[in-house]
Amino acid sequence: MNEVPARPPAHKLLVVDLEATCWERRVHRAEDMETIEIGALLVELAAPDAPPREFQAFVRPRERPELSAFCRELTGIRQADVDAAPGFERVFPSFLEWIGALEGVRFASWGRYDRRQFETDCARHALAYPFGDEHLNLKHWWAAKRGSKPCGLSQAVVKSGLEFTGQHHRGLDDARNIWRVVRAAAGSATAELGFAVT
Repeated sequence: MNEVPARPPAHKLLVVDLEATCWERRVHRAEDMETIEIGALLVELAAPDAPPREFQAFVRPRERPELSAFCRELTGIRQADVDAAPGFERVFPSFLEWIGALEGVRFASWGRYDRRQFETDCARHALAYPFGDEHLNLKHWWAAKRGSKPCGLSQAVVKSGLEFTGQHHRGLDDARNIWRVVRAAAGSATAELGFAVT
């Protein structure tokens, strides 16, 4: 019997948080959402104490370019921020260029939403989705590590004995807080994130 070769562990963790167009519950449709901000950290798992590289960019939505009042209030992102930004078809390649070689990089986010939104936006703009099937759901990883139920990021910050820094529902601030929560749960074993099940 031929054994499937083990997947080599990742040595970098790409922590992504996206903000997207949204509306009040009665009119919100998930299929209409478009990314309006990408925030990310690129963490060297072998050196978790080193400052991670950071990325932040606004994105101009194409289908529904005017942000709802609900979206502006939730995120603090202004209409002028997205009006002045390039579209996804330009920002996403810049984001990939910032990452560099994808070999050895594990894409991770708090829940599955960010992966699905990237897939949706890539399809919408006829861009190849580059991350394959591997995605580390840090919300579920964190819950399993602590033996608790999955929860939202702000609640996880509190349960970790931390205070939220920056503004919730902003890409880079959320990515930073995700990493703080994950580090608190992982302790000195951050390298195990390179082996974690997707």
